[in-house]
Amino acid sequence: MTLSTSSQADAYRDMVRTLSEGSVHRKFDPYLDIDWDSPELAIDPDDPRWILIPELDPLGATAWYRGLPRERQIEIGKWRMANAIKVGAAFESVLIRGMMQYAMKLPNGAPEFRYCMHEMTEECNHIQMFQELVNRIGVDVPGMRPLFRRLSPLIGVAGGYAHVVLFIGILGGEEPIDHYQKALIRRGADLPPAVLRTMEIHIAEEARHISFANEFLKAKVPKLGPVTTAVCALAFPLAMRWLAGEIMVPPRSFAREFDIPDEVFREAFWRSPRATAILAGYFTDVRALADDLGLMTPVTRRLWRALGIDGARARYRSEPVRSRRAVA
Repeated sequence: MTLSTSSQADAYRDMVRTLSEGSVHRKFDPYLDIDWDSPELAIDPDDPRWILIPELDPLGATAWYRGLPRERQIEIGKWRMANAIKVGAAFESVLIRGMMQYAMKLPNGAPEFRYCMHEMTEECNHIQMFQELVNRIGVDVPGMRPLFRRLSPLIGVAGGYAHVVLFIGILGGEEPIDHYQKALIRRGADLPPAVLRTMEIHIAEEARHISFANEFLKAKVPKLGPVTTAVCALAFPLAMRWLAGEIMVPPRSFAREFDIPDEVFREAFWRSPRATAILAGYFTDVRALADDLGLMTPVTRRLWRALGIDGARARYRSEPVRSRRAVA
């Protein structure tokens, strides 16, 4: 082992240790840090802040939605928000399954073991937090689309046996949710207070989770052989696009319940220029990571473009998308 490689390994171990210590000293409990029964966090089913924001939600950007009566916009927005929260809880359960499979195969002394246990504890708290919020919103939403729901136990277990692909998939699920929540809060936090509080907690802890996934891939991908690296380069955009669809697109039962025309649903997910810009904007940070890892080859760049998730890379972590033209 060369000195530079040794130094990189030491830096990686120090980073994992720092993240683990962060989970000890800066953590949240959904029933200690959220006063669910306080008047300030009471859920108002008619709160106009349920209305979808056109700049951030592809359905909210459609002329069909904007032309609906205010009461109907609130009803649809409330259902969509509750379902997105339920989907977030379901994705966390998939992540836990995969990470548990990975962690329990680690050798003694592996720095990742402690960190993974901390992250899974935090994800369990997020599931409780999300489900409590869904219950209080009072809309009986299904969460994940039916096929993904049926496959999710197998997906989580399989991820534990292909750990690099597992953490690529973790980013594919975490980045769209994180991007969407941060964009909402940057608009001035014009959200129902209970939703805002859960997002604040989730964003704070997801920062650690996303940091670990990034650093894990930076440490592991350069050690892969050429064939495995090529597979990962292809898996990267495929996982991002697939998981963006599973997480951000509501099930068809949503369209049936609210009589959303097929052409409107297709426009929103992801046929219109506004919708494709929103989709591509989820992955500015991930594109930068793929580029840094050498996974943006001429072939895979065309794949990112074909999937509608190409565009400018972030100059720094969580850079706001100030211009839709930048990601279109």
